[in-house]
Parts: sequence; C-alpha cells; structure tokens
Amino acid sequence: MGNRLSKIYTRTGDDGSTGLGDGSRTGKDSLRVAAYGTVDEANSSIGVVLSQDCVPEAVVHCLRRVQHQLFDLGGELCIPGMALVQGGDIDALERDLDAFNEPLPPLKDFILPGGGAAAAHCHVARTVTRRAERECVALARVETVRPEVLRYLNRLSDLLFVIARVLARSGGAGEVLWDRNQRG
Repeated sequence: MGNRLSKIYTRTGDDGSTGLGDGSRTGKDSLRVAAYGTVDEANSSIGVVLSQDCVPEAVVHCLRRVQHQLFDLGGELCIPGMALVQGGDIDALERDLDAFNEPLPPLKDFILPGGGAAAAHCHVARTVTRRAERECVALARVETVRPEVLRYLNRLSDLLFVIARVLARSGGAGEVLWDRNQRG
C-alpha cells in the first residue's frame, strides 16, 4: 500500500481538476470522476443502512463485504486500466440475492420506498447504485470500462431491492405497496 495521507488538503484541486490513481489529472466534472464519485455515494448510503438498529446479522455481513467491493470498484474506476472487480464478486452477489429472496413472498404489486428507516435507506442506496450504473454506462461509451463493473452494479441494485424487502419485514413496518387509487 502506498503512503497514507497525513495532510488532507493539497490545493492541487483548486483549479477544478483532480488526480486519478495513475497520476494523471482530469476535470472534477469528468465522466470518470462522476462515476467513481457516485460509487462512493452508494457506499456511503449503504453505511447509513448499516447504522440503523434492527439490521439482521446476515444483512450486516453481506453489506460489509459489499462496501469493501464497492471501494475496490471505485478504485478500478479511479485507476484507468486497473481490474479489481472479479466475476466471483458478482457470483457472490447472486448467491446472496437468491438466499435473501427465497423466503420472501412473490411480488404481486409494485413496492414504494419505505417500510421503516432501514428499508427506506436501503431503497436510497439502491437508487444511488442505479445512478452509479448509469454513469458507468455513460463513461463506457467514451472510455474503457470492464463489463464486470456494469454487471456488478446492476446485480447490486437488485440485491439492495431484495434486502430492502427483508428489512421492511424484519423491522415490523412491512412493505409499502403501490396503490393506483391512492393518487392525489
């Protein structure tokens, strides 16, 4: 591991640029910075989910692993040419998704974000992850982004949807179902 930061500010970004992990500089508004910044935001959103009371231990274990993987994914986006997310990471998401989804009743209605604080925060993490995926797709149109990155984010948003369902049920609030007759 390289040197740790001992001084947080460097003033090198005051001109609107930032350093990538390979030492090159780019604009803070670049597609690459937007993509890894939103991955970081997704990771932070998951941290908020984990800060809630009543999150089952299986969910905590899963989401802690995901946080580490998201940090790696952000690193991959920050260092052009780096490959940190692997197919096994996606396989693990799919195994977790299947395990959490198996005991849930089949979906017959659309679910609205809600169902208690933990579930609602998980829905936010899901939507931030979807935005990260969209931003990585936009980046992939102009620069190289490995398909594993897109697959990982796509699968993660599905997992977060299922975990939100689990949290709504385990927290006692229950899922909030969409009712077309409830509109204003």
